[in-house]
Amino acid sequence: MRFAREGYPFMLGAAVFAGLAWVGVVVSGSWTILLASLLTLLTAFVFYFFRDPEREIPPGEGVVISPGDGKIIDIREVGEPSFVEGLCRRITIFLSVFNVHVQRAPVSGEVAYREYRPGEFAVAWHPKASEKNEQSSLGLTAWGDRVLVRQIAGLIARRIVTYPERGEHVERGERIGLIRFGSRVDLFIPLEWNLDCAVGDKVAGGSTVLARIAGPEKAP
Repeated sequence: MRFAREGYPFMLGAAVFAGLAWVGVVVSGSWTILLASLLTLLTAFVFYFFRDPEREIPPGEGVVISPGDGKIIDIREVGEPSFVEGLCRRITIFLSVFNVHVQRAPVSGEVAYREYRPGEFAVAWHPKASEKNEQSSLGLTAWGDRVLVRQIAGLIARRIVTYPERGEHVERGERIGLIRFGSRVDLFIPLEWNLDCAVGDKVAGGSTVLARIAGPEKAP
């Protein structure tokens, strides 16, 4: 199993504490078994949280894939002023602490926009989280259109990592970042693109198709 590199310090720290607790069991006796067991379970969860499995990227031009794992909780037409600069369709994916938290590029394209904005840490599923919470936005140009991925911190998320820099090229399905411990990802796409998903769908980052471009296929 592959793990996200941002998780290494947490994984190592948890493993060390669990190991020391079991040493305490040997030295002090059985009264520390409960503590050692709890720390071992915590270590297992930390390893589980930072897992980064390989995904089979769907083939074909004009395919838009999910940028993250989780559940689609909202699809609506919105105005996006920072990069899209107009009306578009927003697909909102909620990630629980049990989902894979590595994000992937929904399309192949050039990074034309990148912005980090500090903010609040309200529950990620709240409608206002897209406006008020800490977030990092990555704008891509693909097929002559603009696509925006927004990583949004949740109630207990306190760290957003975004890999690509402005001017870089990313491939569809490439890892673009990570949010620690519960969060939300918003995907903004053109209104004319054809949706291939619905509210309530469970999606996997890098493999679930969310939309397809409308009309003849164009090279990115």
